[in-house]
Amino acid sequence: MSIENKISFSLSPENAASVQTSIDAISAILQPLLIALTPEQRKTIPKMNDKSLPFVQKALEYTQTNPEFAPPFINLPELKIDVEAVETLTKLERALTQLVSAVEDTAMLSGSEAYITSLAYYNSVKLAARNNIPAAQIIYDDLSKRFDGQKGSKNNIPSVKEPAANA
Repeated sequence: MSIENKISFSLSPENAASVQTSIDAISAILQPLLIALTPEQRKTIPKMNDKSLPFVQKALEYTQTNPEFAPPFINLPELKIDVEAVETLTKLERALTQLVSAVEDTAMLSGSEAYITSLAYYNSVKLAARNNIPAAQIIYDDLSKRFDGQKGSKNNIPSVKEPAANA
């Protein structure tokens, strides 16, 4: 019985550094333009969604073709800047969201596989320690610290289960 390995992610240090440099470059371009809202601001401001965007785009078009209906207290050039910002940022957000999701999923699966394999090793060491195999107790004592403070005893840890067979 072997543990199925679904991912084998390996990024060279050079490529990791290149990705970080690219992230830093993106941040350097965007950071001076971006703001951070407080939790209270996030709750209280009106929010534009996918249904609102066409409305706002039409309103912008009408302000340009029929400016006589615009109240004097609105800033029409700023409306255009805001609409263009939303359109640009939404495209960037979608691309970044997809990338972040894929990075999170890859990290989650890699972490899951590493944890499952480590639990299998831990269970083997635990069995060896119970059978008084030399050096096993020291390893068991060190690894079992991960489970200190959990309900039950150190022996009450997740067990490694065989992954479900692909149908």
